Amino acid sequence: MKSGARHIAGVVVVRASDGRDLPAITAIYRHHVLHGAATFEIAPPGEGEMDRRREETLARGLPHLVAELDGVTAGYAYAAPYRPRTAYRYTVEDSVYVAPALPRRGAGRALLEALIEACTARGCRQMVAVIGDSANAASIGLHAACGFVRVGMLPNVGFKFGRWVDSVLMQRALGRGGSAPPDGGDAA
Repeated sequence: MKSGARHIAGVVVVRASDGRDLPAITAIYRHHVLHGAATFEIAPPGEGEMDRRREETLARGLPHLVAELDGVTAGYAYAAPYRPRTAYRYTVEDSVYVAPALPRRGAGRALLEALIEACTARGCRQMVAVIGDSANAASIGLHAACGFVRVGMLPNVGFKFGRWVDSVLMQRALGRGGSAPPDGGDAA
């Protein structure tokens, strides 16, 4: 158990990731790259690349989280800028990956709820989910349960495992959402 996290048997504990989590994070993502369409990557990145991505997320002031269940890494999640142009600066895209041996144990929901809370606290106003594969009922259901609404679908934008794959777009307002200009931001 890492410092800063409390352990309660059978309860998912979410905390900020640290460098010691990289082997588990890399293994979880590797599984999803090789066996699922949640990500459109074809070749799984190594631990060094996953560390670089984590550090880039943190350098942007965005959360990178892990979930533990009974002391085992059950998943990880992070937020990234939705798009690089300045006008998008209050919108983030979420990514949530659960360990293949621990589905439907609450890790995904705990991670997404913590990610929403952390991004809201950082002043973000919208969160977008770009879900790989319109057949990804688990991710679509998780996002819907956490207040996301389906706003679109991009059919056949990826090609993986010998088939065309859609992307489902879901969105959720954070804090005051679009009801007022961001605190300290321009109104234009």
